[in-house]
Amino acid sequence: MLWKLLMRSQPCRLCSFRKMQSAPKYGPFLASFTYTTDSQSKKENKKTVEKLFKLSVDIRKIRRLKGWVLLEDETYVEEIANILRQLGANETAVASILERCPEAIICSPTAVNTQRELWQLVCKNEEELVKLIEQFPESFFTVKDQENWKLNIQFFQELGLKNVVISRFLTTASNIFHNPIEKNKQMIKIIQESYLNLGGSKANMKVWLLKLLSQNPFILLNSSAAIKETLEFFQEQGFANFEILQLLSKLKGFLFQLCPRSIQNSMTFSKNAFKCTDHDLKQLVLKCPALLYYSVSVLEERIQGLLKEGISIAQIRETPMVLELTPQIVQYRIRKLNSLGYAIKNGHLANINGTKKEFEANFGKIQAKKRRPLFNPVAPLNVEE
Repeated sequence: MLWKLLMRSQPCRLCSFRKMQSAPKYGPFLASFTYTTDSQSKKENKKTVEKLFKLSVDIRKIRRLKGWVLLEDETYVEEIANILRQLGANETAVASILERCPEAIICSPTAVNTQRELWQLVCKNEEELVKLIEQFPESFFTVKDQENWKLNIQFFQELGLKNVVISRFLTTASNIFHNPIEKNKQMIKIIQESYLNLGGSKANMKVWLLKLLSQNPFILLNSSAAIKETLEFFQEQGFANFEILQLLSKLKGFLFQLCPRSIQNSMTFSKNAFKCTDHDLKQLVLKCPALLYYSVSVLEERIQGLLKEGISIAQIRETPMVLELTPQIVQYRIRKLNSLGYAIKNGHLANINGTKKEFEANFGKIQAKKRRPLFNPVAPLNVEE
């Protein structure tokens, strides 16, 4: 997956602690801490600490990571814990959620209940909802712009996206729900128009759009100007409309998130490194879109790493997708092939290319071939009597 989790962090108002006063009644976990902030010294909210302690929450962990939460005058520890219990979370789950996302206790119970209703629009049942909250508590307790969230959820459902996909957006791409509904509608319209202008089929547009969004919802965070600039750049580079559409599909929409200047730098480097014509470079890019989004420094490091292993530029040109692998992965795979007596510099780079699963499958085939006997010792011999 191309998904990278967007974890929301709060600015820590905790600068340094001064001292720990003894509190024999509750032991070291409930000792009263005094913190120094930019403006004044402030003590922890003792009631908050006591309530969290009763829920078996690791107070030390909160102090270490987000101690500022314990300074808040108004908190809702019991109320938030009760909402989680009502959803079916057990005591261990409640404690874990509050430890990893202590900001939850400063959220209004009314807002959290509204969030609960919003997420239930796409969750099959409360059990599924609890699992999502346990995995992504910070996404769930981001209780703002809730009207936008509701309108966007309904909009995505109307587009035809499945609830399981929308729930994934809620947990890993929550930023798109903060967009005003008009902004998301505008971006969808621009993407559809771009698809048609590049020669896409109107009959296939819905399927193409839903696949693109499910793979990369962050495309909605782009601006119309950025999309227009990117399309014009590739047209100026001599790419035909169907080739741009091919790149857009292969890169799952990330094409619009690339800066034309950085793309130009990477393409110029690749042209010089492979000593090829503009036409040849275009064919390389269509074969391996990674040449567009990797920086010059990354491309240089990877090419140099391959050359050190005895691989030639001609081999890389033949299988440019190998540049998607880090030098460490390349070295590991070459060593494994060497253990079978297979010299990659005399072979084809396709044998080290691909995902981990694909490589292991290729390796298994080469290994089986090496071990295969010259004849089958159990096969019957046709001998004339």
